[in-house]
Amino acid sequence: MTGPERTRTAPDPSVSMPSPTAALAAIGTGAYVVDEQGIIIAVNGHAERLLGRSAGDLLGHDAHDLLHRDPQGQPLPRTRCAMRQAFHAGHPAQADEDFFAHADGSVLRISWLITPYDIGDGDQQLGTLVLFHTPVHPDATGEQQQPTTQPLSELQRLALLADTTGQLTSTLDVDEALERLVSLVVPRLADWAVVDLITERDEVWRNVVAHADGGTLVHHEDLQGPMPPIPEESPMPLSSALRGVASTVAGPQTYQGLPDSGIAVEQRRLFDATGMHSAAIAPIRSTRAVLGALTLGRSENPAAFTPADLPLIEDIARRAGLALDNARLYQRQRKVAETMQNHLLPQMPGLSGLQMTVRYLPAPDASQVGGDWYDAFPLSDESTALAIGDVVGHDLEAAAGMAQVRNMLRAYAWSQHEPPSRIVERLDEAMQHITDVTMATMIFARVEAADDGNWRLSWTNAGHPPPLLISRDGLADYLTDGHGILLGSHADLRRPDATALLPPGATLVLYTDGLIEARGRTIDAGLHRLRQHAAALAHRPLGSFTDQLLDRVRPVDNDDDVALLALRVPTG
Repeated sequence: MTGPERTRTAPDPSVSMPSPTAALAAIGTGAYVVDEQGIIIAVNGHAERLLGRSAGDLLGHDAHDLLHRDPQGQPLPRTRCAMRQAFHAGHPAQADEDFFAHADGSVLRISWLITPYDIGDGDQQLGTLVLFHTPVHPDATGEQQQPTTQPLSELQRLALLADTTGQLTSTLDVDEALERLVSLVVPRLADWAVVDLITERDEVWRNVVAHADGGTLVHHEDLQGPMPPIPEESPMPLSSALRGVASTVAGPQTYQGLPDSGIAVEQRRLFDATGMHSAAIAPIRSTRAVLGALTLGRSENPAAFTPADLPLIEDIARRAGLALDNARLYQRQRKVAETMQNHLLPQMPGLSGLQMTVRYLPAPDASQVGGDWYDAFPLSDESTALAIGDVVGHDLEAAAGMAQVRNMLRAYAWSQHEPPSRIVERLDEAMQHITDVTMATMIFARVEAADDGNWRLSWTNAGHPPPLLISRDGLADYLTDGHGILLGSHADLRRPDATALLPPGATLVLYTDGLIEARGRTIDAGLHRLRQHAAALAHRPLGSFTDQLLDRVRPVDNDDDVALLALRVPTG
């Protein structure tokens, strides 16, 4: 007999994911994002001011048609537009001089840079980020004005920060966020990236030591792992960063003296093993705490890091901190939900002569605590009760309602020696008066040994997908009898009962609608898919049958939780 199993979930929408507009607000130059058709879907205030147009005048318009002009202010043919060509090619590009149409009819001379950009709408669609600004021109005397920063370098910096924000905040998985962080900075800024994180128990763990080897990132697991504790007063660069004190540059010579802590010893080993001649180390902070430190190192690149490099690295580390904090918060919520679900879903009893497995898979895009449930328990007349149901909702309220319904069902089934239909009628009436559950579906069944040595199933169905019965020879049929209206409908109707014999070696499958429902597909198609695969798997041991059935049938784009109970009767 096998207990509940769980799979990894996708992000919970209750944990906020920034929109493209929110990400652009932090960019200090004109910026907008276009979708795959080149339509503007987000714009920041700098772009509005430079173009003399409000967001309402920009959003929803084709960027090329609205903005791109030749030097004389005439519409620019798409075949002559360098930005358009780069957009269709899907790779970063830049230009020192181009022309946009200002709202007042004048022509605005600009420099621009574009790069692919994750729109972050849950479907992993890519858009394109466009950064632009007005370059410096000679003044009236013909002298070239000297900018305080190099425009193109500034655009590249802003593009990197925008890319960092977009990529890191579009995942709620810590490991994936770290992988994206490293890919953003290596080899663009450094040859090596090292990430040290502080765990929830205030231990330091060296999560990442990665090196750019050509176009490939190589992780050095021999340099990763647990680290010594953070010294309280050490002035050494990594120790200071892990306390959130300061960012600094360092080199091998920094750690050549007498070490003041175990971390200093590990840092000397890191510099010796990697050959880094220069490193920049910055704290990784959230709004609440220091989460760790980011170290960027150079070994092949002969240029040493200088204090002027620190603001950019600090900015990247700060964005990484916010993303990691969000991911950790989500994972804590997921762990709490998982623990709660473990307590809400019962352990299955041992059944003499019968095999049974159960599975619960949480909703990928919702709270892990949902309203789908199963149950099996012995009755006072030595038969076995089976139940599966779905309380409307995917939150703690639905989970609490599910627990109420399940416990009430157990009480009625044990104390009232009545057909399944009458038990469910009592439950429906009580549910409307003493619970907060507004609507639910369920199947309640009783399995008992028949006089001829076979097994008999009697059941009633309250608006739930029908049970599936598969013979050991692979004949699969839905048990559509005994079907009535769902719970909470307030209809004063008698519920039907149905009875069927379970052939030797047959498998009975009770499941919730998350197994068969998918966007763009009919329920009938989902039921056909379930029957087809269940028949093909009938010869498998019950545990393998259940796992393979879930793996093959559950829709890829499923957004609902799934409960499944499979029962197999002996072959003779």
